Amino acid sequence: MAAAWIPVLCLGGYGAGLLLPEPAGCQGAVPIAITCFTRGLDIRKEKADVLCPGDCPLEEFSVFGNIVYASVSSICGAAVHKGVISNSGGPVRIYSLPGRENYSSVVANGIQSQTLSRWSASFTVTKGKSGTQEATGQAASTAQPPSGKRLKKTPNKKAGNKDCKADIAFLIDGSFNIGQRRFNLQKNFVGKVALMLGIGTEGPHVGLVQASEHPKIEFYLKNFTSAKDVLFAIKEVGFRGGNSNTGKALKHTAQKFFTAETGVRKGIPKVVVVFIDGWPSDDIEEAGIVAREFGVNVFIVSVAKPIPEELGMVQDVAFIDKAVCRNNGFFSYHMPNWFGTTKYVKPLVQKLCTHEQMMCSKTCYNSVNIAFLIDGSSSVGDSNFRIMLEFVSNIAKTFEISDIGAKIAAVQFTYDQRTEFSFTDYSTKENVLAVIRNIRYMSGGTATGDAISFTVRNVFGPMRDSPNKNFLVVVTDGQSYDDVRGPAAAAHDAGITIFSVGVAWAPLDDLRDMASKPKESHAFFTREFTGLEPIVSDVIRGICRDFLESQQ
Repeated sequence: MAAAWIPVLCLGGYGAGLLLPEPAGCQGAVPIAITCFTRGLDIRKEKADVLCPGDCPLEEFSVFGNIVYASVSSICGAAVHKGVISNSGGPVRIYSLPGRENYSSVVANGIQSQTLSRWSASFTVTKGKSGTQEATGQAASTAQPPSGKRLKKTPNKKAGNKDCKADIAFLIDGSFNIGQRRFNLQKNFVGKVALMLGIGTEGPHVGLVQASEHPKIEFYLKNFTSAKDVLFAIKEVGFRGGNSNTGKALKHTAQKFFTAETGVRKGIPKVVVVFIDGWPSDDIEEAGIVAREFGVNVFIVSVAKPIPEELGMVQDVAFIDKAVCRNNGFFSYHMPNWFGTTKYVKPLVQKLCTHEQMMCSKTCYNSVNIAFLIDGSSSVGDSNFRIMLEFVSNIAKTFEISDIGAKIAAVQFTYDQRTEFSFTDYSTKENVLAVIRNIRYMSGGTATGDAISFTVRNVFGPMRDSPNKNFLVVVTDGQSYDDVRGPAAAAHDAGITIFSVGVAWAPLDDLRDMASKPKESHAFFTREFTGLEPIVSDVIRGICRDFLESQQ
């Protein structure tokens, strides 16, 4: 009998940005064969050598970030994206890194990475050392979607209810708090809701997560596209027991359930319907915040609220108000018990199909209009002007640009103003970035005040009915020959948030006069044009912070 191949990880470390050498005897060790979709979080080591298979489907890679990737990303996808390997596969070395905020979206080597506002762990990749083991696509330990004899994607048979397009996760209570009997009644109710929704290829898609001691995703959005199969899958779900860690399960659902790999659709509202029998045994407020950051609309269906004698056991009596998308009554729903629930099905379905009320679907990445006002005066110079355009591109590419998402515009100014492109000219990120790269340097004087007025009137004016929040990023290297305070105040009054970015000789007083309040978080300055790069993340964070505050 042949001996089984056992992968051996040769680990090093890192510190202060310096990679430390491998332990003695590790050189030339065989890398671990992984699949196309093995994620960074599946390799629980600080440093590891892996082997990616060839011919992975580029369009199915799930990658978040650029150079530094969220650990939920595909390792092989990140390696192709970074240019470490081609799509023919090969050895890759992965280094784990701490979590961070604002993973950027960049198109590279045929892969469109995605933005992510925050993740708990990261990794980066470099060229790995060759080994003798071939990549077969079979990994020793990877996280795969739930499987079983019934859990497979069914053929697309019916379009479904096209007036109720939503990607919905039912988060059911599987704790000892609800018990086996009420658990089955809960499943019956969820089945009735799923049936009335009108599930289909062009209608609602649903999945199911069970909350207990540890959350379990029972099936994903992509697994079924017909109500019949969904009903069978719900019937097959077994009772798990344990504490009702609803907060833990909601956070897990927001972060892991709604991905392109698991069937989420672009431009479709993401919804979690949380069923709570009694009260949660953990903190649900933080999970609600995470869900809102991920653009997920949280509904709470509460059953058998705690009676006065039980309130002392409840960690937070206002848990419903703190978990839902908005505390306005629309996102909360109450049933007195699990008996005779048929009459509650239709009202809940009507809520889930009222998409104009899904306020949490909007995020800072897909619901903003950002105009860039770029100084083209003679003092800038052509080479520095190119650096300014790179600064603009690095901000723009972070956002989800589309005809129904974020919109970008650019105006160049000297004494005159020139609209390089307006909000409605380009609806794809690729086109926007291409036109930014090709902006021609004007050269001339500096009249920033007139340029602000021009932009408010001609660029933001036609967008006055847009639901997106408006931002103006002013980039200048010198003193304006006209007044900036009046035009900036008029822009503020028109609902436009201004970030002012100054370089070299730009007066700090002008920057503060233009910037929105609080001034210290909306005005930036650097002595050198090369100093613009670190300001990119500051502006992006500022836009997201202001957007979230405007939604409260």
